[in-house]
Amino acid sequence: MEKINILNFLILIFSILSIGSIVYYLYSLYATVVFFKQKQEIDPDFSPPLTILKPLCGLDWESYTALTSFCQQDYPLYQIIFSVQDSQDPSIGIVQKIQQDFPDLDIELVIRETALGDRILGINPKINNLANGATKAKYPILVLSDSDIQVGKDYLKTIIQPFTDPLVGVVTCLYNSLTEGWLAGFEALDIASQFCPKVLTARQLEGVKFAFGSTIAIRQETLDKIGGFARIGDYLADDYQLGYLPSQNGYKVILSSYLVEHRLGNVTFNTFLYRQIRWFKCIRVERFWGYVGLIFTYGIINSFVLLLLTQNSLFGWSIFSLVWNIRFLTAYLITIKYLKDSNAKEFFLLIPLRDFVSFGIWCYSFIGNQVIWRDKTYQLLPNGQLSQL
Repeated sequence: MEKINILNFLILIFSILSIGSIVYYLYSLYATVVFFKQKQEIDPDFSPPLTILKPLCGLDWESYTALTSFCQQDYPLYQIIFSVQDSQDPSIGIVQKIQQDFPDLDIELVIRETALGDRILGINPKINNLANGATKAKYPILVLSDSDIQVGKDYLKTIIQPFTDPLVGVVTCLYNSLTEGWLAGFEALDIASQFCPKVLTARQLEGVKFAFGSTIAIRQETLDKIGGFARIGDYLADDYQLGYLPSQNGYKVILSSYLVEHRLGNVTFNTFLYRQIRWFKCIRVERFWGYVGLIFTYGIINSFVLLLLTQNSLFGWSIFSLVWNIRFLTAYLITIKYLKDSNAKEFFLLIPLRDFVSFGIWCYSFIGNQVIWRDKTYQLLPNGQLSQL
């Protein structure tokens, strides 16, 4: 009798989870439609001068192509600052070539080892890089962007438009994926089919209180108000903090309609696994209940477990079929119709397998606080800060 009661309880739980997943999938589609229906007005007379900060560490897949896309902007006045930590970094050669190829553009290279007033603000090397580069910034709006991001010529003109509103402190962007190799494509499938829908759902429910390394356009006065780069020098999710802290200080954070392209080259299995675990654990320590709530995004798994618990019953098959069909339908509309993600189109049929892998990492990441980042092991503290082991 007790076994029957436990079984019935589990069936009830996974029935609720499966139905909750259906609700989530449909709502994420609704949030996506609302987002893409918004019109981005372009004021041709609004082009405030700005500084692009590019922190570099090593070479990415087709680095030159990605970095030079920022040098070809249809924008009247801007500066680009590339910053590296090590004078032997291979990306320096790429930057020097860019300086030769674009002699009329204001481009600077800041090397931490040789920089006057070298700034080490915390454990996060990317923030140290940004802080050193920012000392050379000439203009009151900073555009931070990771080294593996590629953009079109209308990028700056589009993302800067929300700053016509003086209450806007930060603008950030979602991204599509360009990949090299099957494992990179499999990893990036989660960006279009899970990450972007989650972001758009959060935007619809509670507004934007976060930012992404793909693009963070921020007023210098906003950055100063939250304590500058020094405030986030020990945080792992520095991009999240650059959206969250301004939102807590009364600034608006805007998710631009502009989609940048994220280049992800060939990855090893360990690189894939460590990166995913690092992201998941970071979410867990910073937004624990939001992390727990991710269970509703795994309808594929919830309905599969329900089918097993009901021993292939008609009810189990009905829920299973409904969840899987809605998952595929909403994923198709979001990733291919709206995001127009070519990687998702290529790997689309692997979405169930990708969900199972993501679910396994989600479960694993409830345990422990150690993360591996660029071959170094760190302890992730409860507030999201890092402690080097």
